[in-house]
Amino acid sequence: MNHYETVFILNPVLSETQIEETVKKFEDFLIKNGAKMVSKENWGLKKLAYPIQHKKSGFYHLFEFTADGSVITPYELEFIRDERIMRFLTVKLDKHAIAWAEKRRTKLKVNA
Repeated sequence: MNHYETVFILNPVLSETQIEETVKKFEDFLIKNGAKMVSKENWGLKKLAYPIQHKKSGFYHLFEFTADGSVITPYELEFIRDERIMRFLTVKLDKHAIAWAEKRRTKLKVNA
């Protein structure tokens, strides 16, 4: 099992319900394929550094999960097929990135 992190940007014209449905769709896809969710974060509406699909902002979400490497290709294919997703990036975390992510999560819990 490898440790992964995915950040994806949703179209800013979506309603709150559509955003929740989309996030749930991808979370369910991972769980159905044997992944274990470590954390989920909703970063909210943020201004983009450059326009994507003529949009200047988007809803950011972060998933941190452990999964078998064979899950990633179909997972990313789902992102490509979904018109509500503007951009996404999945990275495999090494031991240093995992430690940094844990430290960041505990810091967020303390500040919350």
